[in-house]
Amino acid sequence: MNIGLTYDLRSEYLAMGYSKEETAEFDRDDTVSSIDTTLQQLGFETERIGNVSALTRALHDGKRWDLVFNIAEGLYGYGRESMIPCLLEHHRIPYTFSDPLVLAVCLHKEYAKRLLRSFGIPTPDFTLINNAAEISATRMAYPLFAKPVAEGTSKGITKDSIIHSDEELNRTCSALLKTFRQPVLVETFLPGREFTVGVVGTGGKARCAGVMEVLYRKPEKEIAYSYENKENYEQLIDYRLVDDPLARSAADLALKIWRILEGRDAGRIDFREDSGGRMQFIELNPMAGLHPTHSDLPIMWSLGGRSFKDLIGAIMDSVLERIAGPAVTAPVR
Repeated sequence: MNIGLTYDLRSEYLAMGYSKEETAEFDRDDTVSSIDTTLQQLGFETERIGNVSALTRALHDGKRWDLVFNIAEGLYGYGRESMIPCLLEHHRIPYTFSDPLVLAVCLHKEYAKRLLRSFGIPTPDFTLINNAAEISATRMAYPLFAKPVAEGTSKGITKDSIIHSDEELNRTCSALLKTFRQPVLVETFLPGREFTVGVVGTGGKARCAGVMEVLYRKPEKEIAYSYENKENYEQLIDYRLVDDPLARSAADLALKIWRILEGRDAGRIDFREDSGGRMQFIELNPMAGLHPTHSDLPIMWSLGGRSFKDLIGAIMDSVLERIAGPAVTAPVR
């Protein structure tokens, strides 16, 4: 079985002049190498394709693959994660992870929250600020939390994201609007424990891959899982697998959310505890990072004593079962 790999390589974009922040979501060279090598170890033939431009050229030249392992984030717009899946669907080439609709809805955090709230999923109160004139119209009790509505890897999240006054709200939201040129999501700040839940599988066969608590080494009472914390987690963060009642409620909610949104193959869902001790949905990443030692999903997988090869194998088992047919069979592992 021939598998193409699509991805946005951070080093390539940096060489083109993009900044570290602009490329924060893109993959490191060793991420792609690890996935490529692991797929070969699992018995698959692989071909590195690259980003959406490279895929477009290859498709135009008549190239085809049995399956595409897609981790490309895209560069612009709410549909940036959906572009490659859309192209592949047009050419009827199957691919890993969720479909374009799920990717687009989850990228726009306010849409995802509105949709899930309609299904009774608990999420903190929120509002969307589209421009500077709307900042002063915000009527929510402090403390609040502000972030770009459609970024990942905690881009735009800093110590200033936690807001206690009108002045701080204006300063933080104005800066985010200017920097990211997209609306700002403002939510009620959640002061409690923070979890990220891994999910592997599709539909009724989806299962919890682990509940990992995010523990901050800094002593501040109010702190956020910022871009700085993620980039330097070895010095700033401790992770641990947990299985207490609150963690189990996060796992149950994660599976419910995954099935409501029809996530596929693997992903990660973030939660935080509110002031009343209740678990609240924050956001869903339906195409979670896969660096073997730097991304949350592989970290929680390894904390459970499982190998990166087993994680990629579980993802492939899910996608192969989804697309199963007489011409597509999984290699023997």
